Amino acid sequence: MSELAGTPVPGLTKLWTHDPLTAGRYRLVGRLGAGGQGVVYLGEDDAGDRVAVKMVNVDLSDPRARSQFVKEIAAARRVAPFCTAQVLFAEVDGERPYVVSEFIEGPTLHRHVREHGPVTGNALHRLAVGTVTALAAIHSAGVVHCDLKPDNVVLGKDGPRVIDFGIARALGVTETASSRIMGTTAYMAPERFRNDTIGPPCDVFAWAGTIAFAAGGRPPFGNDSLFAVMHRVLNDPPDLPALPSVLDELIRECLAKDPADRPDAERVLVRLLRQDATVTRPLRRESLLEFGNETAGAPTPNHPLPQVPPTAPQPTPTQPVVPAQARPAAQPAQAQPIAPAQARPTQPAHPPVPEPGVGADPGGALRRLRHEAVDAWGISTALFLGSAGAAAGYVASSAPGPAAAAGAAAFVVVYLVRLLVATALGARSDRG
Repeated sequence: MSELAGTPVPGLTKLWTHDPLTAGRYRLVGRLGAGGQGVVYLGEDDAGDRVAVKMVNVDLSDPRARSQFVKEIAAARRVAPFCTAQVLFAEVDGERPYVVSEFIEGPTLHRHVREHGPVTGNALHRLAVGTVTALAAIHSAGVVHCDLKPDNVVLGKDGPRVIDFGIARALGVTETASSRIMGTTAYMAPERFRNDTIGPPCDVFAWAGTIAFAAGGRPPFGNDSLFAVMHRVLNDPPDLPALPSVLDELIRECLAKDPADRPDAERVLVRLLRQDATVTRPLRRESLLEFGNETAGAPTPNHPLPQVPPTAPQPTPTQPVVPAQARPAAQPAQAQPIAPAQARPTQPAHPPVPEPGVGADPGGALRRLRHEAVDAWGISTALFLGSAGAAAGYVASSAPGPAAAAGAAAFVVVYLVRLLVATALGARSDRG
């Protein structure tokens, strides 16, 4: 395993034939990445200062779209610079709008995990602290990231940084799920698929999925077909790797199906900081973010993090209280070695709570039957085959009455057979 560090400009590729050569006063020297929102370039000014320039895919000819874009980018610029890549300015007057952000030298989390394997130990703790500190700063400015994922976390020399915040919202989160790239879909909260309100809980869900990916090398709901991922996000418990007990419990809470059941970013940060005894009393929001920023960037002792007693009261992050003792100034950022993959435990330190099922208790079969009875996929299948039966009956008899009867019979038969088979298979799976 390696440390959280990378080559000076990892992933930088040559410009394509039709790529622009400049963006305002910046010369574009290569591509950093591309996605559904646009292409990101590495830019340099005459002094050699580097920035990230994102040419966005948005039509600003509509005054309302232009106004919304400017408003969202202005809000993103107000985000406090805790574990984030600051948005510097945006150009909206030219034919190709672009957003200029601080350039963070280092690989993305996705690239690091793919090339070097999962993140473990104290490095995983600092990654979790740094990314949720960024979310707390973003949310406190009234901004929602909308597209947090491993590709939008850069492992800088001074700790992890979250990038691209506010860009998705500025472009208008109006894409259908099928128009989004698979890497994004794997981290989208259930409410995104239901077209419900998009807010900070969506980011908390994505944060938990991102940390699970960092620890196990895969998203908690898979990354195969679009509809398979959607079904798991909406209906199934997460498939998590081995995690420290406190982090395992926290990740599961943040992956709750109901956004109201997820803690907010500040609460998550407080619980993570309490894990290494950094925070012992309630703190003002600004102090909380400063502690999170320092914890993410400074090296931590190479020993297990102390566990929080179950009865310990949880501090409220917004109450102005002075810390119990002065903390030493932040040390220069150093890379913390990550434990080798073979040293990781094969079983979670904090076993996941089993889902109720046939093998769990005497009422498991009834609960599974109720779950399958309202399953949207099963009902949709029965309705489709019922409609086919009605059509076949109408062709055979040319009379609406017999056709409707045939359709209803087909629906009932298919629905009941699917219900019984799904319940029986589920019971066999639970016993296995």
